[in-house]
Amino acid sequence: MDATLLLRGAQLIDREGLVDIAIADDRIVAIAPDLRMVAVTEWDLGGQLVSAPFVESHIHLDSALTAGEPRWNRSGTLFEGIEIWRDRKQQLTMADVKNRAVQALKQQASYGVLYVRSHADVSERSLTALKGLLEVREAVKDWMTLQVVAFPQDGLYGSEKNEALMEEALKLGADVVGGIPHYEMTREDGVRSVEKIFELAQRYDRLIDVHCDEIDDPQSRFLEVMAACSIRSGMKHRVTASHTTAFGSYDDAYALKLMGFLKRSHINFTANPLINITLQGRTDTYPKRRGVTRVKELWQNGLNVSLGHDCIQDPWYSLGTGNLLAVAEMAVHVCQMTGMEEIEACFEMVTAGGAKTLNVTDEYGIEVGKPANLIVLDAQSPYEAILKRATVKAVISRGQVLVETIPPVVRWANQMGQSKEPVTRAERS
Repeated sequence: MDATLLLRGAQLIDREGLVDIAIADDRIVAIAPDLRMVAVTEWDLGGQLVSAPFVESHIHLDSALTAGEPRWNRSGTLFEGIEIWRDRKQQLTMADVKNRAVQALKQQASYGVLYVRSHADVSERSLTALKGLLEVREAVKDWMTLQVVAFPQDGLYGSEKNEALMEEALKLGADVVGGIPHYEMTREDGVRSVEKIFELAQRYDRLIDVHCDEIDDPQSRFLEVMAACSIRSGMKHRVTASHTTAFGSYDDAYALKLMGFLKRSHINFTANPLINITLQGRTDTYPKRRGVTRVKELWQNGLNVSLGHDCIQDPWYSLGTGNLLAVAEMAVHVCQMTGMEEIEACFEMVTAGGAKTLNVTDEYGIEVGKPANLIVLDAQSPYEAILKRATVKAVISRGQVLVETIPPVVRWANQMGQSKEPVTRAERS
């Protein structure tokens, strides 16, 4: 069998020793040491790390690249961000949403991201954000897998029209039902919204991803409602609780009880450490809370955890590039996951953990017969990739080279007594 692309000397995460990877058309057709095959194109990787693509579990593409429009978030709080976005989204057009979303997706792809779940605000009668992202989903489908969440930013019951808009969004083709129970006007409305989300997901056969308890208030306890609904409905791994930052403020006795319910529920968790550490704890003096959910404890209890960027230069976060290695690095620090196994777990949270959250494990991974979606990193291990925020040298999507990036080169000036020969990062480390 001939191959269209042959990667020689690849280091895989789950294998000892180097292997060759053969790709024919859009599939992986062979993985073994020293493959005796002929290929149209052959690369010698020299022991560099080959991974399945990064998975962006939580992003808002409809608001990406709008920082400062119409004004900057001076308080840095979640709620001022919501107010700013409420003003900005009045000027949304299809072209505006689509152009910014595609630009952000290309930026993410250059960092090795080929699977993305984006939330789309469905609190406006026009549903412009949702319709724009559904068209983007179609436009990028040949090189990127995009899931669109119908997300009622102002609350499912924040307005009398929002419940109907949510159902219309699902009829239009949204992949996932979203929600924000802690932003509903009462506790009772929050519980009712979670129950309605599960009802809609079952009726339309959709996944669930809820912004849950994204607040410092230890009395915000909608995660237990999600766990109960998941157990009763049997939806389990089709359900994701995003943020859950209040979990970091719960007292340990309640958190221990809740963890037992969560293990029974089998739901997924998505943390967004860059944004959570920035938005949360804003009203604290000192000590200041970290504002991130109990990532380490969830992982230790066998629950699936993934990480998201959440925002790229928008009303909530004026920074952000789409590089998930930056997200994993922040998780290592803020979640105090500095042991070698824990660092590797943070890398898994932006790869296989994300694939579980998006429910795409059947097509994800470096295995014979699966789609040839993979990335080549300027590193030899997940630890090294996070350590130096390694360059993604090549992104291969559906068997085709989508992006190539040359790692930066460091040159010492001659007067420093060094040679003029370039020194690469790999040679330094």
